[in-house]
Amino acid sequence: MPNPIIAVIGGNYPAEKDMKLAEEVGRELAARGATVVCGGLGGVMEAVCRGAKEAGGVTIGILPGSDPDVANQWVDYPICTGMGYARNVIVVRASRAVIAIDGAYGTLSEIGHALGDSIPTIGLFTWDISINGQPDTSIIRANSAVEAVDLALTAALQPKPE
Repeated sequence: MPNPIIAVIGGNYPAEKDMKLAEEVGRELAARGATVVCGGLGGVMEAVCRGAKEAGGVTIGILPGSDPDVANQWVDYPICTGMGYARNVIVVRASRAVIAIDGAYGTLSEIGHALGDSIPTIGLFTWDISINGQPDTSIIRANSAVEAVDLALTAALQPKPE
């Protein structure tokens, strides 16, 4: 599959280390020919788009409102939904794999949608989840940007469950 679309999700107000990590993920995805899709705003979304553009990649921002001008400056294709947080479903369903970096409750909802739809989800210093008090290992853990991209692209090449 040439040029898979990979979603990168994360918080609006991440720590500087997470911003650098997101930028590195964006560069790595673009260098390997992947298209980045995200929520199109600030924080992790802005950093991943900046990194992707620095490496000559393509970026898509699925925006919560109706104004394309609110997209960060590194979004190539702003897609207005007027759906608020409901747009999170579109972000993950547009992708073949998801990389979650940091994140607040919006990121948690995207993780939930991705896992519920059997979309491989790679976690970089993001949420831990449990079911009935027991750890859930559905999020594939990575410890670096390169490892996260390796895992996401490997997963993206697998047949997508219907």
